[in-house]
Amino acid sequence: MTDSEAPDPYVRLGRLATRVSRLWLGTVNFSGRVEDDDALRLMDEALDRGINCVDTADIYGWRVHKGHTEELVGRWLAQGGGRRDKVVLATKVGGEMSDRVNDGGLSARHIVAACEESLRRLGVECIDLYQMHRIDRAAPWDEVWQAMDRLVASGKVCYVGSSNFAGWHISEAQASARRRNSLGLASEQCLYNLAVRHAELEVLPAARHHGLATVAWSPLHGGLLSGVLDKLRSGTAVKSAQGRAQTLLPALRPAIEEYEAFCRRIGRHPAEVGLSWVLSRPGVTGAVIGPRTVEHLDSALRATRLCLGGAELAELDRIFPPVGRGGPAPEAWAQ
Repeated sequence: MTDSEAPDPYVRLGRLATRVSRLWLGTVNFSGRVEDDDALRLMDEALDRGINCVDTADIYGWRVHKGHTEELVGRWLAQGGGRRDKVVLATKVGGEMSDRVNDGGLSARHIVAACEESLRRLGVECIDLYQMHRIDRAAPWDEVWQAMDRLVASGKVCYVGSSNFAGWHISEAQASARRRNSLGLASEQCLYNLAVRHAELEVLPAARHHGLATVAWSPLHGGLLSGVLDKLRSGTAVKSAQGRAQTLLPALRPAIEEYEAFCRRIGRHPAEVGLSWVLSRPGVTGAVIGPRTVEHLDSALRATRLCLGGAELAELDRIFPPVGRGGPAPEAWAQ
């Protein structure tokens, strides 16, 4: 295990030329767990530290109202100082925005209308990365790409991405885009961390095959991998005391106990070890982090400089075995 200074903190967005930071500032905690004024400062701190991707979604901010987080990001960008020029701005479409018929999903009608609303809330003329938040099985790909191609041609969207897609969804999307002579997907944002490794089976191989950037969301599984047991014992657990972390904790408690003991032995914070592991995985472009404080942000940046050695990676594989306990990928089974 070593600490190193990365020669270049930016990498290409998959096969494309745009360069992005390894860490993406996620905004799902804003307008709820992070007060608006603190969120504005946090975005400045992230930008000052070289994080050039801000990731949001049209449904974020639902604790106030859906769209509130995009409005908050828009307020931040409107402060000027080159913020818009420095940021790769990503948002998402597809979530249900209201109980009105057609106010969700990936119909061409909703994609175009939702993009206009996101542009208005963000106060920008173009979204750099417009991501489909999840698959819509009712929407045929020619309808989806008709809408996305229209937005790209009009200069309202630069790249199109996906989130929470299966590997075969990625392949279908790319095949349809090729038939239309479209660029297709630039990226896939998927759930991936030490505790939930299903993406290794199909999603990561499909994304690599088609040249997509892969960005892991919830790299610490909502705090499960950030020292949850120590926090629960000390009464300092916030996010890790609820949501997906607490849902999975009963089944994984023995592994989490081993993990936290392992981190103590090597003298590293569990959050930094878990994030470093994700960033070390083949095919992973970056990770979406959801810091609530500047201290959380600095911890994530330390993780980018942490290089886990072979013995440490093997120990983490023992504690959190890959799906199938590291057996061959599905493609190899048929050979």
